[in-house]
Amino acid sequence: MTTSQEVPVTADDARGRVAELHAIRAEVLRGPSEKATAAQKAKGKLTARERIDLLLDEGTFREVEGLRRHRATGFGLEEKRPFTDGVITGWGLVHGRTVFVYAHDFRIFGGALGEAHAQKIHKIMDMAIAAGAPLVSLNDGAGARIQEGVSALAGYGGIFQRNTRASGVIPQISVMLGPCAGGAAYSPALTDFVFMVRETSQMFITGPDVVKAVTGEDITQNGLGGADVHAGVSGVSHFAYDDEQTCLEEVRYLLSLLPQNNRENPPAVESGDPADRRSETLLDLVPADGNRSYDMHKVIEEIVDDGEYLEVHERWATNIITALTRLDGQVVGIVANQPASLAGVLDIEASEKAARFVQMCDAFNIPIITLLDVPGFLPGVAQEHGGIIRHGAKLLYAYCNATVPRISLILRKAYGGAYIVMDSQSIGADLTYAWPTNEIAVMGAEGAANVIFRRQIADADDPEAMRARMVKEYKAELMHPYYAAERGLVHDVIDPAETREVLISSLAMLRTKHADLPSRKHGNPPQ
Repeated sequence: MTTSQEVPVTADDARGRVAELHAIRAEVLRGPSEKATAAQKAKGKLTARERIDLLLDEGTFREVEGLRRHRATGFGLEEKRPFTDGVITGWGLVHGRTVFVYAHDFRIFGGALGEAHAQKIHKIMDMAIAAGAPLVSLNDGAGARIQEGVSALAGYGGIFQRNTRASGVIPQISVMLGPCAGGAAYSPALTDFVFMVRETSQMFITGPDVVKAVTGEDITQNGLGGADVHAGVSGVSHFAYDDEQTCLEEVRYLLSLLPQNNRENPPAVESGDPADRRSETLLDLVPADGNRSYDMHKVIEEIVDDGEYLEVHERWATNIITALTRLDGQVVGIVANQPASLAGVLDIEASEKAARFVQMCDAFNIPIITLLDVPGFLPGVAQEHGGIIRHGAKLLYAYCNATVPRISLILRKAYGGAYIVMDSQSIGADLTYAWPTNEIAVMGAEGAANVIFRRQIADADDPEAMRARMVKEYKAELMHPYYAAERGLVHDVIDPAETREVLISSLAMLRTKHADLPSRKHGNPPQ
């Protein structure tokens, strides 16, 4: 590795200079040393260039500033000036479409960010925004380069500012393939999607040693901020995988479902799944009895193209499902209550999860289909004190603010405020459908009868018989399947077997939808 202040120039003709250039490029591609590469492999991790090769279409990567080296002095830095300065930046193709990428090289300064390192990232982020193409960061770094002091911290500030400027303009995907501690963790948190790999990637603001010193809690790095923690407990990570190869393949799949930027529609493909395919199976999947559970995943599989979808935040807030999929080759986002988890109620985490997903779909021109089977918001002191009003309002705001095509389908229960929040017609759904098993009401029949007919039940000779009679009466009057349709709150009651065909034809009609929001700098959504 050349460590002098300048690259030595020894050739005195064009051919010699070109040969010298190729030798330097070969040195850049080799990296710091075989020992450093072996240490990376010993941790079960790929090198930065191997990761880029897995992410991008073969032979398409074009590196930017591969010859960049830092100019810092002190603490021996002037004697260690490797090429790339610990981050590889450039662009290439994924499924034939342009994608920008930067990848920390842990073999060089532990992937720590210094001034030159940060400037390379700033430039590639600026290029991605200007070109209107997705940005993928392959994170494997030890945080700020301490020897460079405040210059390194300022570098992070530049990244955060660009993450925010790019938000809702181009898709931003963070892939965590190693440690990410302190302020560095905020860049992934600002992006649209976070991927993690079990055992090798961790994210936390303060590490286990600091936690133990301050609170006395003894915990491992993975226990504090590993992939399973962030995928299932904190919700920081959208996806978690066992190995880097699978992780990067799934990143490629996600990119195939996203547009290049907010001015384009997601890529459409030819579908071999007939648009008019009936699904009689749906009649048996969803029990008419609202108290019986079922798995909403199976309903989604029956409706979408070839039963394929990519679930986002699969392990967090499992009482609601958010997924990207296709209908007749067109990308759509699905938000669905999950009766198999907490009976499908909305709570704080489910509201946040769905709100974030709705905002992402709206930003990138992805139509939203909402499948309702919701008994209400989760009651309890913890929920109220935790701010369910504030968090539930996030979902309400996200739907009300969304201008993409929006279709809601009520499969079964739709009670109270949760019915309104889950993209009801009254908050702007373009089309609202219902199955004949739907029950739309302020609350369940039993609870409603206890409130409305409290006195009659109390005064009756046989209170239980009176209660049963009043429940039946309430259902007949206000909860029959056609009550909402008669009042124009549901556009149509459909045969469940025709759901796929109805949704596809409706989306085709809405494809040219145009909606303007009021002129404003930005809204002030609930936090």
